[in-house]
Amino acid sequence: MKLAGIDIGNDSIKVVLDGVREPLVIQNIVAPGYERHILQEEDSPLKALDVVVHSPRLSKNSQRYFVGLLAMENEDSMELEETDNKAVSDQSLVVALTALAYAGIVSQSVTNSGYGNIEEVEYTLGTGLPVRSYSYYNKMFEDRLVGEHEVTFLTTPTLRNRKVKVSIRRAVISIEGAAALFHMATHDNLQVRDEELHQGCIGICEIGALTTDFPVINKMSIDNQFSTGEQIGMATYLDSIIRDVEDQYGYRFPSRAKLVQRIKKNDFTIRRIGEGQSSMKQVVDLYFSRAANKIVDLIKKRWKKHPDIQCFYVIGGGAAALRSYIIEAAGPIKLRFVDESELLNVNGYLKLAKNKVNHNQYT
Repeated sequence: MKLAGIDIGNDSIKVVLDGVREPLVIQNIVAPGYERHILQEEDSPLKALDVVVHSPRLSKNSQRYFVGLLAMENEDSMELEETDNKAVSDQSLVVALTALAYAGIVSQSVTNSGYGNIEEVEYTLGTGLPVRSYSYYNKMFEDRLVGEHEVTFLTTPTLRNRKVKVSIRRAVISIEGAAALFHMATHDNLQVRDEELHQGCIGICEIGALTTDFPVINKMSIDNQFSTGEQIGMATYLDSIIRDVEDQYGYRFPSRAKLVQRIKKNDFTIRRIGEGQSSMKQVVDLYFSRAANKIVDLIKKRWKKHPDIQCFYVIGGGAAALRSYIIEAAGPIKLRFVDESELLNVNGYLKLAKNKVNHNQYT
Protein backbone atom coordinates (compact mmCIF):
# COMPACT_ATOMS: atom_id res chain seq x y z
CA MET A 1 0.00 0.00 0.00
CA LYS A 2 1.55 3.30 -1.13
CA LEU A 3 0.83 6.56 0.68
CA ALA A 4 0.52 9.49 -1.74
CA GLY A 5 -0.47 13.13 -1.85
CA ILE A 6 -2.13 14.33 -5.05
CA ASP A 7 -2.99 17.94 -5.83
CA ILE A 8 -5.55 17.86 -8.64
CA GLY A 9 -4.90 21.41 -9.78
CA ASN A 10 -6.82 23.01 -12.63
CA ASP A 11 -3.59 23.75 -14.49
CA SER A 12 -1.46 20.78 -13.42
CA ILE A 13 -1.64 17.66 -11.27
CA LYS A 14 1.08 17.09 -8.70
CA VAL A 15 1.83 13.74 -7.05
CA VAL A 16 4.17 13.09 -4.09
CA LEU A 17 4.78 9.56 -2.82
CA ASP A 18 5.81 8.83 0.75
CA GLY A 19 9.56 8.33 0.82
CA VAL A 20 10.09 9.78 -2.67
CA ARG A 21 11.58 13.28 -2.74
CA GLU A 22 10.86 14.30 -6.35
CA PRO A 23 7.26 15.33 -7.10
CA LEU A 24 5.62 14.29 -10.36
CA VAL A 25 3.95 17.17 -12.25
CA ILE A 26 1.65 16.63 -15.25
CA GLN A 27 -0.29 19.42 -16.97
CA ASN A 28 -4.05 19.02 -16.53
CA ILE A 29 -4.71 19.02 -20.26
CA VAL A 30 -6.02 16.25 -22.52
CA ALA A 31 -6.76 15.71 -26.21
CA PRO A 32 -8.63 12.87 -27.95
CA GLY A 33 -6.11 10.12 -28.71
CA TYR A 34 -5.53 8.49 -32.12
CA GLU A 35 -2.92 6.40 -33.94
CA ARG A 36 0.21 8.55 -33.97
CA HIS A 37 2.75 8.72 -36.79
CA ILE A 38 5.98 8.54 -34.84
CA LEU A 39 9.02 9.71 -36.81
CA GLN A 40 11.26 9.71 -33.76
CA GLU A 41 10.31 8.37 -30.35
CA GLU A 42 10.25 10.95 -27.55
CA ASP A 43 13.15 10.85 -25.09
CA SER A 44 10.89 10.73 -22.01
CA PRO A 45 7.62 8.91 -21.20
CA LEU A 46 6.21 12.20 -19.81
CA LYS A 47 6.48 13.77 -23.27
CA ALA A 48 4.16 11.16 -24.76
CA LEU A 49 1.50 10.03 -22.29
CA ASP A 50 -0.84 8.18 -24.66
CA VAL A 51 -3.36 6.22 -22.60
CA VAL A 52 -6.67 4.39 -22.45
CA VAL A 53 -8.36 4.96 -19.10
CA HIS A 54 -10.99 2.60 -17.76
CA SER A 55 -12.94 3.63 -14.65
CA PRO A 56 -16.53 3.08 -13.48
CA ARG A 57 -16.47 6.77 -12.42
CA LEU A 58 -15.99 8.15 -15.95
CA SER A 59 -19.02 9.12 -18.03
CA LYS A 60 -17.07 8.10 -21.17
CA ASN A 61 -15.26 4.91 -20.32
CA SER A 62 -12.25 3.25 -21.98
CA GLN A 63 -11.43 6.27 -24.16
CA ARG A 64 -8.01 7.00 -25.59
CA TYR A 65 -6.37 10.27 -24.52
CA PHE A 66 -3.18 12.21 -25.06
CA VAL A 67 -2.31 13.66 -21.65
CA GLY A 68 -0.07 16.51 -20.45
CA LEU A 69 2.78 17.60 -22.74
CA LEU A 70 1.52 15.49 -25.66
CA ALA A 71 -1.85 17.24 -25.52
CA MET A 72 -0.38 20.70 -25.00
CA GLU A 73 0.42 21.33 -28.68
CA ASN A 74 -2.73 19.60 -29.96
CA GLU A 75 -5.33 21.83 -31.58
CA ASP A 76 -8.10 19.70 -30.03
CA SER A 77 -6.64 19.98 -26.53
CA MET A 78 -8.98 20.64 -23.60
CA GLU A 79 -8.17 22.70 -20.52
CA LEU A 80 -10.53 23.23 -17.60
CA GLU A 81 -12.76 26.30 -17.66
CA GLU A 82 -14.24 28.34 -14.82
CA THR A 83 -17.50 26.39 -15.01
CA ASP A 84 -15.65 23.10 -14.38
CA ASN A 85 -15.48 21.47 -10.97
CA LYS A 86 -12.53 19.18 -10.27
CA ALA A 87 -14.63 17.06 -7.88
CA VAL A 88 -16.80 15.83 -10.77
CA SER A 89 -14.58 16.50 -13.80
CA ASP A 90 -13.83 13.53 -16.08
CA GLN A 91 -10.75 15.29 -17.42
CA SER A 92 -9.22 15.77 -13.98
CA LEU A 93 -9.87 12.12 -13.11
CA VAL A 94 -8.25 10.92 -16.37
CA VAL A 95 -5.08 12.96 -15.71
CA ALA A 96 -5.02 12.03 -12.00
CA LEU A 97 -5.28 8.28 -12.73
CA THR A 98 -2.61 8.56 -15.46
CA ALA A 99 -0.32 10.34 -12.96
CA LEU A 100 -0.93 7.72 -10.25
CA ALA A 101 -0.30 4.83 -12.67
CA TYR A 102 2.90 6.47 -13.92
CA ALA A 103 4.09 7.26 -10.36
CA GLY A 104 3.45 3.62 -9.40
CA ILE A 105 5.65 2.35 -12.24
CA VAL A 106 8.47 4.87 -11.74
CA SER A 107 8.64 4.25 -7.98
CA GLN A 108 8.53 0.48 -8.60
CA SER A 109 5.43 0.23 -6.39
CA VAL A 110 3.55 -1.89 -8.92
CA THR A 111 3.09 -5.62 -8.39
CA ASN A 112 1.86 -8.29 -10.74
CA SER A 113 -1.83 -8.72 -10.10
CA GLY A 114 -1.67 -12.41 -10.87
CA TYR A 115 -3.72 -12.51 -14.06
CA GLY A 116 -2.83 -11.47 -17.58
CA ASN A 117 -0.11 -8.86 -17.92
CA ILE A 118 -1.82 -6.42 -15.56
CA GLU A 119 0.26 -4.73 -12.89
CA GLU A 120 -1.32 -3.20 -9.79
CA VAL A 121 -0.55 -0.31 -7.47
CA GLU A 122 -2.54 0.32 -4.27
CA TYR A 123 -2.87 3.77 -2.73
CA THR A 124 -4.04 5.61 0.32
CA LEU A 125 -4.42 9.15 -1.02
CA GLY A 126 -4.44 12.60 0.50
CA THR A 127 -5.98 15.30 -1.68
CA GLY A 128 -8.08 18.45 -1.40
CA LEU A 129 -10.78 20.80 -2.67
CA PRO A 130 -11.23 24.59 -2.70
CA VAL A 131 -12.87 26.18 0.36
CA ARG A 132 -16.22 26.86 -1.30
CA SER A 133 -16.68 23.45 -2.90
CA TYR A 134 -15.35 21.39 0.04
CA SER A 135 -18.54 21.16 2.12
CA TYR A 136 -20.73 20.30 -0.89
CA TYR A 137 -18.44 17.98 -2.82
CA ASN A 138 -15.93 16.30 -0.48
CA LYS A 139 -17.96 13.08 -0.15
CA MET A 140 -18.66 12.92 -3.88
CA PHE A 141 -14.97 13.55 -4.62
CA GLU A 142 -13.94 10.77 -2.26
CA ASP A 143 -16.43 8.35 -3.88
CA ARG A 144 -15.09 9.14 -7.36
CA LEU A 145 -11.52 8.42 -6.33
CA VAL A 146 -11.94 5.32 -4.17
CA GLY A 147 -12.17 2.07 -6.11
CA GLU A 148 -10.40 0.24 -8.92
CA HIS A 149 -9.39 1.96 -12.15
CA GLU A 150 -7.18 0.89 -15.05
CA VAL A 151 -4.68 2.78 -17.20
CA THR A 152 -3.11 1.30 -20.34
CA PHE A 153 -0.11 3.08 -21.85
CA LEU A 154 -0.07 2.77 -25.66
CA THR A 155 2.75 4.50 -27.60
CA THR A 156 4.41 5.97 -24.48
CA PRO A 157 8.20 5.38 -24.70
CA THR A 158 9.50 2.58 -22.39
CA LEU A 159 5.92 1.92 -21.18
CA ARG A 160 4.33 0.60 -24.40
CA ASN A 161 1.30 -1.60 -23.75
CA ARG A 162 1.80 -1.70 -19.98
CA LYS A 163 -1.50 -1.97 -18.15
CA VAL A 164 -1.75 -0.73 -14.56
CA LYS A 165 -4.65 -1.28 -12.18
CA VAL A 166 -4.83 1.74 -9.86
CA SER A 167 -6.57 0.64 -6.65
CA ILE A 168 -7.40 3.56 -4.37
CA ARG A 169 -8.31 2.07 -0.98
CA ARG A 170 -8.86 5.34 0.85
CA ALA A 171 -8.94 9.07 0.06
CA VAL A 172 -8.47 11.72 2.76
CA ILE A 173 -9.97 15.00 1.50
CA SER A 174 -8.65 18.28 2.97
CA ILE A 175 -9.05 21.99 2.19
CA GLU A 176 -6.67 23.70 -0.23
CA GLY A 177 -4.45 26.22 1.53
CA ALA A 178 -5.06 24.67 4.94
CA ALA A 179 -3.07 21.62 3.84
CA ALA A 180 -0.26 23.95 2.72
CA LEU A 181 -0.12 25.53 6.17
CA PHE A 182 -0.04 22.09 7.83
CA HIS A 183 2.98 21.27 5.67
CA MET A 184 4.76 24.51 6.62
CA ALA A 185 4.03 24.01 10.34
CA THR A 186 5.20 20.37 10.64
CA HIS A 187 8.23 18.16 10.04
CA ASP A 188 8.02 15.00 7.89
CA ASN A 189 7.43 13.00 11.10
CA LEU A 190 4.45 15.33 11.80
CA GLN A 191 6.09 16.95 14.84
CA VAL A 192 5.65 20.73 15.14
CA ARG A 193 8.24 22.66 13.14
CA ASP A 194 6.91 26.22 13.49
CA GLU A 195 5.14 27.16 16.72
CA GLU A 196 3.86 30.49 15.35
CA LEU A 197 2.05 28.78 12.48
CA HIS A 198 0.86 25.89 14.63
CA GLN A 199 -0.61 28.06 17.39
CA GLY A 200 -1.39 31.29 15.53
CA CYS A 201 -4.26 32.74 13.52
CA ILE A 202 -2.99 32.61 9.94
CA GLY A 203 -4.53 33.88 6.72
CA ILE A 204 -3.85 32.07 3.45
CA CYS A 205 -4.32 33.39 -0.07
CA GLU A 206 -3.93 30.45 -2.43
CA ILE A 207 -3.99 31.51 -6.09
CA GLY A 208 -4.89 28.72 -8.49
CA ALA A 209 -5.82 28.60 -12.17
CA LEU A 210 -9.58 28.90 -11.68
CA THR A 211 -10.06 29.73 -7.99
CA THR A 212 -8.40 31.80 -5.26
CA ASP A 213 -8.92 30.46 -1.74
CA PHE A 214 -8.80 32.40 1.52
CA PRO A 215 -8.86 29.88 4.36
CA VAL A 216 -8.27 31.28 7.85
CA ILE A 217 -6.62 28.77 10.19
CA ASN A 218 -6.61 29.30 13.94
CA LYS A 219 -4.45 26.87 15.95
CA MET A 220 -4.56 24.44 13.03
CA SER A 221 -8.38 24.52 12.84
CA ILE A 222 -10.30 26.00 9.93
CA ASP A 223 -12.31 29.10 10.80
CA ASN A 224 -15.75 28.29 9.36
CA GLN A 225 -16.99 31.85 9.53
CA PHE A 226 -14.12 33.71 7.89
CA SER A 227 -12.75 31.14 5.41
CA THR A 228 -13.93 31.79 1.89
CA GLY A 229 -12.97 31.54 -1.76
CA GLU A 230 -13.36 33.44 -5.02
CA GLN A 231 -14.22 31.99 -8.43
CA ILE A 232 -11.32 33.81 -10.03
CA GLY A 233 -7.85 32.58 -10.83
CA MET A 234 -4.97 32.96 -13.25
CA ALA A 235 -6.84 31.43 -16.20
CA THR A 236 -8.88 34.61 -16.86
CA TYR A 237 -5.71 36.70 -17.18
CA LEU A 238 -3.83 34.07 -19.19
CA ASP A 239 -6.73 33.83 -21.66
CA SER A 240 -6.64 37.64 -22.05
CA ILE A 241 -2.88 37.53 -22.72
CA ILE A 242 -3.38 34.81 -25.37
CA ARG A 243 -6.10 36.90 -27.05
CA ASP A 244 -4.10 40.15 -27.02
CA VAL A 245 -0.90 38.49 -28.28
CA GLU A 246 -2.86 37.00 -31.17
CA ASP A 247 -4.50 40.35 -31.97
CA GLN A 248 -1.26 42.34 -31.78
CA TYR A 249 1.29 39.91 -33.20
CA GLY A 250 -0.70 37.27 -35.09
CA TYR A 251 0.77 34.53 -32.86
CA ARG A 252 -1.57 32.12 -31.11
CA PHE A 253 -0.62 29.99 -28.11
CA PRO A 254 -2.34 26.59 -28.47
CA SER A 255 -3.02 26.38 -24.73
CA ARG A 256 -2.65 28.22 -21.42
CA ALA A 257 -0.13 25.55 -20.43
CA LYS A 258 2.09 26.51 -23.37
CA LEU A 259 1.95 30.20 -22.39
CA VAL A 260 2.72 29.38 -18.72
CA GLN A 261 5.71 27.28 -19.83
CA ARG A 262 7.10 30.31 -21.70
CA ILE A 263 6.47 32.79 -18.86
CA LYS A 264 8.18 30.48 -16.34
CA LYS A 265 11.30 30.54 -18.54
CA ASN A 266 11.10 34.36 -18.79
CA ASP A 267 10.88 33.87 -22.55
CA PHE A 268 8.67 36.70 -23.83
CA THR A 269 9.89 36.63 -27.44
CA ILE A 270 7.24 36.14 -30.13
CA ARG A 271 8.65 34.82 -33.40
CA ARG A 272 6.84 36.17 -36.42
CA ILE A 273 6.71 34.68 -39.90
CA GLY A 274 9.77 35.73 -41.87
CA GLU A 275 12.28 35.80 -39.00
CA GLY A 276 10.84 38.89 -37.34
CA GLN A 277 10.31 38.95 -33.59
CA SER A 278 8.54 40.99 -30.92
CA SER A 279 8.20 40.93 -27.13
CA MET A 280 4.94 40.17 -25.32
CA LYS A 281 6.36 41.37 -21.99
CA GLN A 282 4.21 44.51 -21.85
CA VAL A 283 1.05 42.44 -22.43
CA VAL A 284 2.02 40.06 -19.60
CA ASP A 285 2.89 43.00 -17.32
CA LEU A 286 -0.48 44.65 -17.99
CA TYR A 287 -2.59 41.63 -17.05
CA PHE A 288 -0.37 40.39 -14.22
CA SER A 289 -0.48 43.87 -12.64
CA ARG A 290 -4.28 43.81 -12.87
CA ALA A 291 -4.36 40.35 -11.29
CA ALA A 292 -2.03 41.47 -8.48
CA ASN A 293 -4.15 44.54 -7.70
CA LYS A 294 -7.26 42.38 -7.53
CA ILE A 295 -5.55 39.86 -5.20
CA VAL A 296 -4.19 42.58 -2.87
CA ASP A 297 -7.64 44.19 -2.75
CA LEU A 298 -9.21 40.85 -1.74
CA ILE A 299 -6.55 40.26 0.96
CA LYS A 300 -7.14 43.73 2.43
CA LYS A 301 -10.89 43.04 2.63
CA ARG A 302 -10.34 39.70 4.36
CA TRP A 303 -7.86 41.19 6.83
CA LYS A 304 -10.22 44.07 7.69
CA LYS A 305 -13.02 41.61 8.42
CA HIS A 306 -10.76 39.53 10.65
CA PRO A 307 -8.06 41.80 12.18
CA ASP A 308 -6.90 38.98 14.51
CA ILE A 309 -5.07 37.39 11.56
CA GLN A 310 -1.36 37.62 12.44
CA CYS A 311 0.05 37.22 8.94
CA PHE A 312 -1.02 36.41 5.39
CA TYR A 313 0.73 33.82 3.23
CA VAL A 314 0.35 34.13 -0.54
CA ILE A 315 0.87 30.69 -2.08
CA GLY A 316 0.02 28.49 -5.06
CA GLY A 317 1.11 28.50 -8.69
CA GLY A 318 -0.36 31.98 -9.15
CA ALA A 319 1.70 33.35 -6.26
CA ALA A 320 4.92 32.27 -7.96
CA ALA A 321 3.91 34.04 -11.19
CA LEU A 322 2.59 37.20 -9.54
CA ARG A 323 5.04 37.58 -6.65
CA SER A 324 6.85 40.74 -7.80
CA TYR A 325 3.59 42.32 -9.01
CA ILE A 326 1.83 41.58 -5.69
CA ILE A 327 4.72 42.99 -3.62
CA GLU A 328 4.52 46.20 -5.67
CA ALA A 329 0.71 46.40 -5.40
CA ALA A 330 0.77 45.71 -1.63
CA GLY A 331 3.02 48.69 -0.89
CA PRO A 332 3.57 48.89 2.90
CA ILE A 333 1.42 45.79 3.62
CA LYS A 334 3.73 42.90 4.47
CA LEU A 335 2.76 39.61 2.87
CA ARG A 336 4.63 36.32 3.16
CA PHE A 337 5.76 34.21 0.21
CA VAL A 338 7.32 30.75 0.11
CA ASP A 339 9.59 29.25 -2.56
CA GLU A 340 8.06 26.40 -4.58
CA SER A 341 4.69 27.36 -3.13
CA GLU A 342 2.82 25.36 -5.81
CA LEU A 343 4.04 22.19 -4.04
CA LEU A 344 2.91 23.14 -0.52
CA ASN A 345 -0.59 21.68 -0.86
CA VAL A 346 0.48 18.34 -2.29
CA ASN A 347 3.05 17.87 0.51
CA GLY A 348 0.38 18.86 3.04
CA TYR A 349 -2.07 16.33 1.59
CA LEU A 350 0.52 13.58 2.00
CA LYS A 351 1.14 14.56 5.64
CA LEU A 352 -2.59 14.78 6.44
CA ALA A 353 -3.14 11.30 4.95
CA LYS A 354 -0.20 10.02 6.99
CA ASN A 355 -1.68 11.68 10.08
CA LYS A 356 -5.01 9.91 9.52
CA VAL A 357 -3.34 6.53 9.06
CA ASN A 358 -1.20 7.06 12.19
CA HIS A 359 -4.30 7.75 14.25
CA ASN A 360 -5.56 4.21 13.61
CA GLN A 361 -8.56 5.47 11.71
CA TYR A 362 -7.59 3.28 8.84
CA THR A 363 -10.35 0.90 7.82
